[in-house]
Amino acid sequence: MIQYQTERVTVFESQLFKTTSTVVETADCILVVDPTWLPAEIKEIQNFVEQRRHNRPLYLLFTHSDYDHILGYGAFPDAKVIASRAFTEHPDPESVLSQIRTFDDFYYVDRSYDLVYPNVDIIAEDTQSLQIGETKLSFYTAPGHTKDGIFTIVEPVGIFIAGDYLSDIEFPYIYDSSTTYLQTLHKAKEILKKHKISLLVAGHGHVTTEQVAMTARISEAERYILNLRQAIIEQQSTEANSFIGHYRYLQSMKDYHEANVTCLKNELGITSK
Repeated sequence: MIQYQTERVTVFESQLFKTTSTVVETADCILVVDPTWLPAEIKEIQNFVEQRRHNRPLYLLFTHSDYDHILGYGAFPDAKVIASRAFTEHPDPESVLSQIRTFDDFYYVDRSYDLVYPNVDIIAEDTQSLQIGETKLSFYTAPGHTKDGIFTIVEPVGIFIAGDYLSDIEFPYIYDSSTTYLQTLHKAKEILKKHKISLLVAGHGHVTTEQVAMTARISEAERYILNLRQAIIEQQSTEANSFIGHYRYLQSMKDYHEANVTCLKNELGITSK
C-alpha cells in the first residue's frame, strides 16, 4: 500500500514489518529504493514505475544488504544499481540469498525472477555525490546496523533515505557494532544541519516531515544504546521490558533486544554468567 505520496515521492509500505520501498521522481530520473517484500507488493511498485517512467533512466538504490531489502532486485533488470562499497564486498552473499529462499519456502512464495545478489553499477562512497542532471544524490556510509549501510540525500527534493535507522517503531538493531552505530547517529545529526531535509524515510515504520521528530528519533536511538551499554557495564538488569516496553510489537522485538545485549557484551569483553 502507499503510505505517503507527493508529486515527487511515493513511499510504499509492505504488510510485513512495515518495510518501506521508496520511489523518487525527478525530471532527470526515477530512483527506486529497496523494493520489497511480497510478489504482489513488488509488482505494484513495478507497475507504478513503468506507468511513470516515460523513458527516464532508472536507478535502484540498496540501503544495505539485509535480505528483506534486496529481494526485489530481480524485478528491475534494466536499472543501474547503487550501493556502498562494503555492500559489494559482502563476505557471504550466498547466506543472504539463502535467507530469501528460506522465507519463500516457508510461506510457499513464488517469484517471477531469479534470486541473485545485486550487481552494483555505481559505488556510493562516503561524502561523495552523484549528479544526474539537476538531481543530486549525496551519500554517507552508515555502519552499525550492518557494516554496509548507506545514507542517501536526494536533492533538490530534500529526502533523507535512512535505511534501517531512525525508525519510529523500532529501536536500534545492532548487527555490526554499537560504537559504529553511535557514530552513524552522530552523522545523521550533521546531515540534518548540512542539508535542507523535508522528508525522512526509514526502512521500517512511518515517514516524517517534522524536524523535531527527526531529531527525537536520533536521540531515542542514542539513549537506548548508551543506557544498555551502561547497564551491562554496571551489571544491572537488561530485561527487555525496561528498555523496550513502550514499543508496540514487543513480543517479536524481545529477541532483537537480547541479540543486542549479546552483541554489546562481546564488544565490551564481558562474559555472560
